[in-house]
Amino acid sequence: RAEQRVLGRVVRGVGRVAFDESHLTRVHPKTEGWVERQRVADTGEGVERGAILLDVYSPKLVSSQQEYLLARRSWEELRDSPYESIRDGARSLMESARARLALLDMPEHQIREIERSGEAKKQIHIHSPFTGVAVHVGVREGQYVTPATELYQLADLSRVWVYVDVYEYELPWIRQGDEAQMELAGLPGERFTGRVSYIYPYAEAKTRTIKVRLEFDNADLRLKPDMFADVTIRAGRQTAAVVVPEEAVVRSGTRDQIFVVRGPGKFEPRAVKLGESSDGWVQVLEGVADGEEVVSSALFLIDSESKLREATAKMLEASQGGTDAAELDMGDMSLDDDMAMDTLSLDPPAGAAAGGHTHD
Repeated sequence: RAEQRVLGRVVRGVGRVAFDESHLTRVHPKTEGWVERQRVADTGEGVERGAILLDVYSPKLVSSQQEYLLARRSWEELRDSPYESIRDGARSLMESARARLALLDMPEHQIREIERSGEAKKQIHIHSPFTGVAVHVGVREGQYVTPATELYQLADLSRVWVYVDVYEYELPWIRQGDEAQMELAGLPGERFTGRVSYIYPYAEAKTRTIKVRLEFDNADLRLKPDMFADVTIRAGRQTAAVVVPEEAVVRSGTRDQIFVVRGPGKFEPRAVKLGESSDGWVQVLEGVADGEEVVSSALFLIDSESKLREATAKMLEASQGGTDAAELDMGDMSLDDDMAMDTLSLDPPAGAAAGGHTHD
């Protein structure tokens, strides 16, 4: 029976693990110099937040340190001046020199060290901005670098993105925040749970699919970028609708129809307008009401028999009207394009010679 029920959907697809682009960074120096000591030299090596990646000698940074030390000594000499303008000028000069060092990415601990020692540092440390791995190493010891040089590309893998291609007919079911589950061949028996974080606003021209982005926690770093996974999205959207089994629908190139049971052995074909489908059920927007009984089995037999009877009835009408059965114009029969019709054998016309040809 056609019934009222709530339709939901489970969308399945193949996903690809990728870096979380919001936790991906490229490290560049702020000034020219030479790499004197490289502490992280291997691609894939893990780094902690604040760890020293390499030491750089920069003549510009050395001169900036000397300017700061000079301004600091001037402030110490003039801080007790009776003239406020002199005191303010000395303090402003010292603060601007210190800010210049910070803007050139000189670490705070090294600035405090030169304040204690009163001497400029030759080597400046470059630190990791977060805990992650070095996915690309762009320099080696002794190399001359500029602000355009990419020293490292670092990625925080504690959270990963997973891209899934979704077909157009599945897209209306998916919403941001829907739960997603993932299984990987490399981690058999394990299931990871995440969420839909973004649905891209365009389709892929070649595949006619829409890319959906999922987010998964990866604190133990077991999910590796570029791994493939089987993804299941449990769509949160649900629709209340009149539904029938999908196998109850007779589909043709131009229309869809359903056979409604009118009585024992009696069926009525109905043209219907269909909506969304899910889990073997299809929504009927027009043509069938809640509670009506529909045919869901042996549809081919019913459809074929009804069309065969229609064809036979038209032949009999034409014969009774004086038309020779052998000369019946088949083009006068109003048959559907999707009719499955058995071959009809017609008797030879009266007066045909014995052993003559029969017309099929």
